[in-house]
Amino acid sequence: MPDNAARAMFPDALTDTRAPAIARALIEGFNRHYTLFRQASREAQRRFEESDWHGQQAAQRERIEFYDLRVREACDRLESEFQASRLPMDTWQQVKLHVIGLLVNHHQPELAETFFNSVTTKILDRSYFHNDFIFVRPAVSTEYIENSEPEAQPTFRAYYPQKRGEMLATWREVITGFGLKRPFADLDRDLDLVNRAALAEMGEFRERANFQVQVLSSLFFRNKGAYVVGKVVNGYRELPFALPILHDENGALFIDAALFGSDDLAALFSFARAYFLVDMEIPSAFVQFLRSLMPNKPRSEIYSALGLHKQGKTLFYRDFLQHLRHSTDKFRIAPGIKGMVMLVFDLPSFPYVFKVIKDYYPPQKDTTREQIKGKYLLVKQHDRVGRMADTAEYSEVAFPRERFEDELIEEIRKFAPSQLEISDRDGDGTEEVILKHVYIERRMIPLNIYLQECFDAGPEDRKARRQLEHAVVEYGNAIKDLVAANIFPGDMLWKNFGVTRNGKVVFYDYDEIEYITDCNFRRVPAPRNEEDEMSGEIWYAVGPKDVVPETFGPFLLGNNEVREVFMKHHGDLLDVTFWQSHQSRIQARQVIDVFPYDPERRFQAQAAAESRTAAARTGGMPFTS
Repeated sequence: MPDNAARAMFPDALTDTRAPAIARALIEGFNRHYTLFRQASREAQRRFEESDWHGQQAAQRERIEFYDLRVREACDRLESEFQASRLPMDTWQQVKLHVIGLLVNHHQPELAETFFNSVTTKILDRSYFHNDFIFVRPAVSTEYIENSEPEAQPTFRAYYPQKRGEMLATWREVITGFGLKRPFADLDRDLDLVNRAALAEMGEFRERANFQVQVLSSLFFRNKGAYVVGKVVNGYRELPFALPILHDENGALFIDAALFGSDDLAALFSFARAYFLVDMEIPSAFVQFLRSLMPNKPRSEIYSALGLHKQGKTLFYRDFLQHLRHSTDKFRIAPGIKGMVMLVFDLPSFPYVFKVIKDYYPPQKDTTREQIKGKYLLVKQHDRVGRMADTAEYSEVAFPRERFEDELIEEIRKFAPSQLEISDRDGDGTEEVILKHVYIERRMIPLNIYLQECFDAGPEDRKARRQLEHAVVEYGNAIKDLVAANIFPGDMLWKNFGVTRNGKVVFYDYDEIEYITDCNFRRVPAPRNEEDEMSGEIWYAVGPKDVVPETFGPFLLGNNEVREVFMKHHGDLLDVTFWQSHQSRIQARQVIDVFPYDPERRFQAQAAAESRTAAARTGGMPFTS
């Protein structure tokens, strides 16, 4: 029994008879949370089959709030039944030990430990956040957890084609194994395309004894897509893959593409995209499988991508503390143009930036701290379409004072004094910097710096010219993807966008974002007289929600090379018609596809390209259906 095991381990400490009941109440609170979390995820397949796209997006938003609601419920129960905030520290130490006993055979022990931390730190004063009763490190292993229930399905299914010629039948087993109720338009066609793509990716190979296809047992749902995720194993080689399933214009299903390799999977599970809905009995097993597909992606980001963002925050913070212990560089003011609303700093050796809301803003920034926090919450709950970076939000974060450059401390004192505390909390002579509220997100190269590096390379550097063109095209694509998701970025200056490792342009300054449907897109009115026409200033009234696309050019396109590329690919962004048409589309409740992969990877795009190539060879016209 858990109670007896805990008494055997710590015979002198376990004297409070309330501890076992408190531990059980905590675990019951977590179990309720994860039951509701799984229910929302499990229903994603029904919504996908019914083409309930707005319901799917609503479920993604609402599920984010589940965790905090259940934590509050657990706190209220512990306070009403046990007066938890008045319990002595010895009792909380005992509660932790009993919780460990209850988690021995639990299927989500790592999530339950994090839930325990959330509840106890909410109940108790932060000066008591001590290793003795919170889980600073995991106490229960997540290795080799098995679901022994009779009807339980394994984490992944394995299929065994005897030779490459049998893979077509294997792909059929894979797809039909999910039991999708809506029919495919032409499953034979789709499976043939998948099989041809897989064999081309694998090249010439000899079937080894372990030749198999492993597929995670649950589909991954997000927006309008369902994704099959797995890997082909042959000898020492493992080939990760994902197969997106969509609806055609008639409502029938089809496989849209075949994605292969760690980079394709990393883009699918990107920090700039909404969280997946996926039914998992043992989440740690899913994370372990996914890490075998994306070995360079931190476990924290994988947990977050699966909708377990609180666990992602816990693992991130553990990784961060580990990094601090094994590094010596100092936090500094982040390179680039300083923001008017956010104070941004980084640690050069750590691939993230830290953002603190300033206490004071210039007159042109008519906003408040609560409004800014609301914008960041909007982004977390919204479909980020691969174009808005996810942020982790922390409170009362402690850093070693010796790791801060003095210039950074003075910057925080000047612009965000309410967010800064420097103290020796433990009384050992070691000062800490405590930040009351901070956002942390992946570091990217600011787009303005990226472009400047291209300019500095000189006009004869062809690689730099290609990079510049790609960045400008990507910038326009980013804005158009945001528009498709009903987001107007507000401040569209280059400095508010970043370039990822894979050359993707992502937006990261959220204090001025608005819904497209809340904006008033208008033209510059005709000048009333010659004085208006010659004026260098705006002579017409502009409301707080007014947007005049014609005026974007002077702010964005001062460089002739940039202007030429932009106007060639994205000149429509300066036309009010573009914005108004998308606004009308969104108001009509249309949901536009924004693919987490290059559109050229789509089977239909490849077929069209092959048709054009064949036509060029024969001098004829490409066949279209």
